[in-house]
Amino acid sequence: MSDTVKDLLSSHPDDAPALGAAGRDWLTFGQLRDLTDATLATVNGLGIGRGDRLAIVLPNGPEMAAAFVTLACGTTTAPLNPAYREEEYDFYLSDLKAKALVVAEDYDGPALPAAQRQGVRVLRLSSPTDKPAGWFQLLPEGPGAEGEAKTGGYAEADDVGLVLHTSGTTSRPKIVPLLQRNLAASARHIGATLELTPADRCLNIMPLFHIHGLIAAVLSSLTAGASVWCSPGFNALQIFGWLESVKPTWYTAVPTMHQAILARAARNEAIVADADLRLIRSSSASLPPQVMTALQETFGCPVIESYGMTEAAHQMASNPLPPRAQKAGSVGIAAGPLVRTADEAADRLLEPQATGEVVISGPNVTPGYEANPDANAKSFFELEGRRWFRTGDQGHFDAEGYLRITGRLKEIINRGGEKVSPLEVDEVLMDHPSVAQVVTFALPHPKLGEEVAAAVVLREGQEAQERQLRDFASERLADFKVPRKVVILPEIPKGATGKLQRIGLAEKLGLTS
Repeated sequence: MSDTVKDLLSSHPDDAPALGAAGRDWLTFGQLRDLTDATLATVNGLGIGRGDRLAIVLPNGPEMAAAFVTLACGTTTAPLNPAYREEEYDFYLSDLKAKALVVAEDYDGPALPAAQRQGVRVLRLSSPTDKPAGWFQLLPEGPGAEGEAKTGGYAEADDVGLVLHTSGTTSRPKIVPLLQRNLAASARHIGATLELTPADRCLNIMPLFHIHGLIAAVLSSLTAGASVWCSPGFNALQIFGWLESVKPTWYTAVPTMHQAILARAARNEAIVADADLRLIRSSSASLPPQVMTALQETFGCPVIESYGMTEAAHQMASNPLPPRAQKAGSVGIAAGPLVRTADEAADRLLEPQATGEVVISGPNVTPGYEANPDANAKSFFELEGRRWFRTGDQGHFDAEGYLRITGRLKEIINRGGEKVSPLEVDEVLMDHPSVAQVVTFALPHPKLGEEVAAAVVLREGQEAQERQLRDFASERLADFKVPRKVVILPEIPKGATGKLQRIGLAEKLGLTS
C-alpha cells in the first residue's frame, strides 16, 4: 500500500498530464517526478529536509499545487493564506516554528517582514511562463542563505507531510499535523468514492491553503493518475469559460461557490449544455437541498455532497455515485474511516439512528493536536481497541446508513432549554422563492440565553420583508424554532474559503449591544 505522497505519484506514465493552467503546456507525471527530485535536492542542500517545516505563501495556480506536492515528498509543508496580515504571519510562522518561507519571485507582501522578525529563511519561487504549468525552481534569498547540507531524502509514512491550523473562530487556532499515511489514505478514499481514473480532469477552483483543495482536488486526482487544471482562484465570471476550454470531468467547491455558479448559468446556456461533467462535488459546509437539486437539473450530472474536516485529512463521509442515491440534506455514507455517533459527555457509542456527536476512527485521522494536551483529552477517546476523534458535529444516521448533520455542537441554539438546529431553519427559509442564501445563528437574549436569528440574502430582482419571512417560517416550524429576528443583507460575511460564518455573526452585524 502506498503510504507516502511520493508513492502516490510513482506509478503513472511519464507522458500522462498531471498539472495544467491557462496558456501553459501540461506538466506531465514524469516531469512532476523530476521536479520533485530537483526541488528536494535544492532544499536538502540548504539544510532543509524531513521534519523541517516550510511555510508556503503563494497564489492559487499550478505553482502552488506543484510546490505542495513536491515539497510534501520530503519536508513538512505549511500552506498559509496569502491574504493574511503581517501580524497574522507573525503568529503562524512563530507557532509553526517554520524553517523557511516559500514566496513568489516578485512577492513583496506582509509575510516578508514577519519572516525577517522570526528569523525565517526566504526561498523565492521562480516559474518562467515558457515552462510547463507548475514547473519552478527555488532560489534562496540574500547572502549566506545556504545552510549545512541535509541528507533528508524522501519522507516516510510516519513523517508529518502537512501542517494546518484549525479556523480558531472561538479559540486560539490549534495545529493539526497530518502524517504522510494520513494524506495517502484520504487521497485514496476520495478517489475510490468518486471512482477517479486517468481519464478524469479536475477543474480546481478551491484555495490551496485549505485541506479541501489540497487533498480533494489536487492529491486525490494525482493519486488516481488523473489531471488537475489549476485556476488562479474562484471567479464566477470566468468559470464558464474554463468549463468550455478545459473540458473538466468534475469540480469540487463549497456551497457559496455553487450558488454563484448557478446564478450565472442561465446566461451561459450553450456552455452548460456542452459541459460534459461526470459529477459535481460539494464539501466544507452544508449544501442546501435546494442548491443540490438546482445543480443536478442545470448540469445533468450527480451532485456528491461530502463531509470533511482538517483533522481527518478532509473526507469522512460522502454521498455515493449512482446507482446508489444522493440524498439531499445528507452528507452520505462512511467514506474511508469508521463513522459513528457518540454520547457528547461520555466515551460511549450510540445506536446508529440516535442523535449524538459524530466520531470517526481511521487511517486518515491526525494523531492529535500538536502541543495541546487539553484539546487532545477533549477530542480523542479510546474504546474497544480503537482511537476515536470527536468532530464537534451533531448528527444521526438513517436506516440506510446515510448521515445527516444537524449542526456544530457549538452552533446549536439553546433557546431557554429548547435546542434548535440552525441547519433545519436554513432549509425551511431556503424554500421561500425570494431567498438565495440563509445563515441561522444565535442571538444573545437576556432571559432565554439565546434567541433564533437569521441573515438572508434575496434573489436578484426579488423582494421580501422580515415579517413575510418570519410568517413563512412559522407555518413550517415549531414556534420556538422560528427566527425572532431576520436581517436582510446584500451579502453574508464569509470565511477565507468561502464558507458562511455562524459563530460571531450577531456581533459582526452589530446585534449584540
